[in-house]
Amino acid sequence: MGDSTITKVYLDNAATTPLLPEVLEAMLPYFGEAFGNPSCLHDWGDRAREAIDAARDQVAQLIGAAPEEIMFTGSGTESNNLAIKGLALAQQNKGKHVVTSAIEHFSVLHSARTLEKWGFELTEVPVDRYGVVDPEDVRRSIRKDTVLVSVMHANSEVGTIEPIAEIARVTREKGVVFHTDAVATAGTIPVDVRELGVDSLSLAGNQFYGPKGVGALWVRKGVRLIPLLDGGVQEGGRRAGTENVPGIVGLGKAAELAARHMVTRIEHVNHLRDRLLIELPARVERMVVTGHTEHRLPGNASFCVEFIEGESVLMMLNSRGIAVTSGSACTSKALKASHVLLAMGLPHELAQGSILFSVGIANTDEEIDYVVDAMPSIVDRLRQMSPLYSKFTRTSKGGKHAGL
Repeated sequence: MGDSTITKVYLDNAATTPLLPEVLEAMLPYFGEAFGNPSCLHDWGDRAREAIDAARDQVAQLIGAAPEEIMFTGSGTESNNLAIKGLALAQQNKGKHVVTSAIEHFSVLHSARTLEKWGFELTEVPVDRYGVVDPEDVRRSIRKDTVLVSVMHANSEVGTIEPIAEIARVTREKGVVFHTDAVATAGTIPVDVRELGVDSLSLAGNQFYGPKGVGALWVRKGVRLIPLLDGGVQEGGRRAGTENVPGIVGLGKAAELAARHMVTRIEHVNHLRDRLLIELPARVERMVVTGHTEHRLPGNASFCVEFIEGESVLMMLNSRGIAVTSGSACTSKALKASHVLLAMGLPHELAQGSILFSVGIANTDEEIDYVVDAMPSIVDRLRQMSPLYSKFTRTSKGGKHAGL
């Protein structure tokens, strides 16, 4: 079944995607002859400034926004920090209550918890077993002093896409600013800020074949934001500091390509993702899919494998040239269960067996064959070393796959 010539398979696109050659080509001049500072009023500055303006248009078109509503940042994490802190601080005279979900990226959760240290109150709404936020839970969490709600568009760890438009109807009715972390979705699936109904949205270039170290934050015109960086007047005075021109140009080019090729990209990665979701549990007993089965990111195939630790699977797959992750990329160095899986109600010992395969546009059927062939022997070997599995086999005849 597998192709014996395959030695390297990258299935960790949720952590970062490879830079497309066309994106690199667009960036290269701005490392060299087009090195000017965009704030300077001469030919060198003009060329850099015009490149940023063009990229702003490209990013705006990707998400259905106006260019002047886009500000460039250093990452999705910075975008989330600027949104959570900047939007809340701008409205603190109205109130000091913030609502978010229990499965947010740490750049949102930790920003919200920093606000708590600054005198704000935080409510974290729960999720169901599939990682879905109930809009009615958001409604019940909103108070008279609530100034901000932030719920991610999709969770990159389990792939669940949230009902953002429905939550936005609640926040509009209540007159509360609504931010969404769309780092996992912008450039991957169709995202239109007007259709979603949100007031602010974060994205990052390295999630859709652009460069690392550059992101963007969209804030609806008329919504106030307090800058976090003091300095110059770059990005309309909302984000001081000399712009990362090559990175911004790369983000713009990646956004243009994502918009142009989105349909074919989704079809390709969905086919490979579905193979993993179907074939791996069929080959490996007690390997269960996590996240929503329908409302799911195209490239996401996430599982929990009973009786073993995800980190061990990761290392053994890596020894065979296969790159995956256990939990989110930001927690893969921490030997503890994912906060996302625990919030979904998974028992701690099952959550420890988390493994995420995230498919990209360069992956092939032959690579999926190779991975599907490799997994059973790896899991079997690890289970033979597991005292939990040994106890299970002594007390049970196996039974059916575990349910979530």
